[in-house]
Amino acid sequence: MSFALNEVEATAKRATRGAGYPWGLAEEASKATRWLCAQGLDGVSVLAAVLQGETKPVSTISQGAALSDRAAGLKQADASLGEIAEPLMILPFAAMAARQLEQTVTVACAKAKAVTDGSLVSISGEFPKDAKLIVQLGGRLDAARTKVTRATPDKAAWEALNALAHRTYAPATEESRRLGAGAGLSDND
Repeated sequence: MSFALNEVEATAKRATRGAGYPWGLAEEASKATRWLCAQGLDGVSVLAAVLQGETKPVSTISQGAALSDRAAGLKQADASLGEIAEPLMILPFAAMAARQLEQTVTVACAKAKAVTDGSLVSISGEFPKDAKLIVQLGGRLDAARTKVTRATPDKAAWEALNALAHRTYAPATEESRRLGAGAGLSDND
């Protein structure tokens, strides 16, 4: 099944809120998920893995947001992010830094490297589930991935995000229905 990128973004935001993250980080995570999907990557699976397996004291989403917030610091020194769960989730934040600094940014670990100019990304090797990352300015954008306009996420990951999103829905009650919530017995609009 395929989904529009805006649907992925909306579901990702609700799922991140359902996992207990504050609104600001939920927005960051949803935009990051959309960016990954637009690159032809399964951003939904990446976010689902982060939300279901986050056990580190500083979350991957927080690390990514901090990277884009402090992009100018990359002009003075490389950023060492330490052990990151689901390192692909850092790529959209590196892309944001690349746009801010108007030059390419490289994210690397022992087994893989990604270079982004903010819009496109090229990836060599395969990022593991956990990795120590170095983020630095520069890098050559070789064989950039083709951008897509629809996401085709893993079904189980999509269901996991929807289950987390469901936590944000208000339960229906007789009182809320009596006060006008929902369609009632006749949905004629």
